[in-house]
Amino acid sequence: MLKFYYSKGSSALAAHILLLEVAADFAAIEVPIGQGSHQQADFLARNPKGRIPVLETPDGVITENPAILEYIAATHPASATLPNGIFAQSEARSLCAYLCATVHVAFAHLKRAPRWADTIAAQDDMRQVAPRNLAACAAYLDQCLRLGPWAMGSSYTYCDPYLFLIGHWLAAADVSLAPYERLVAHRDAMLARPATQAAMAAHDLD
Repeated sequence: MLKFYYSKGSSALAAHILLLEVAADFAAIEVPIGQGSHQQADFLARNPKGRIPVLETPDGVITENPAILEYIAATHPASATLPNGIFAQSEARSLCAYLCATVHVAFAHLKRAPRWADTIAAQDDMRQVAPRNLAACAAYLDQCLRLGPWAMGSSYTYCDPYLFLIGHWLAAADVSLAPYERLVAHRDAMLARPATQAAMAAHDLD
């Protein structure tokens, strides 16, 4: 059995959706970030980075959303959530890297500004710029992804739960998703899936 460590409302929602989507055998263990549980010794023993999500597998611990999502897809081939072929798999990794290293970091500047700056003025500047950067990311994704209707085209892949998070990041920054029609269609398609609904309920999200 897999052990999945998550915090409600965090980016762990993506992996939670995929675990349910592929019907994985897993136990979900809540690690509330708001209570500082991710900085406790028992959790740091699993992930010294003190970050969520974490997936404990029979072979060891995996951290970081892109790696966790690809592992889930690769170990559940019947779900067909791993793109077929080296080029398609590389495209999927590229998208997840962008979501992780660019979009998520833009969102973190809004919510975690003290990671990067000590002065209140610098932190406030980051928070003010974050919505603009997130909107630029959304525009890029809306214009450049295949989104037909899924992130990689006509087939649902492990990228889709991760892309789904962009709506939550934009909402937290008071940026409307409405101008990005293709992202709206993707969000609606995701919301129609039982796995998405179940994961959102587990995270106390509407």
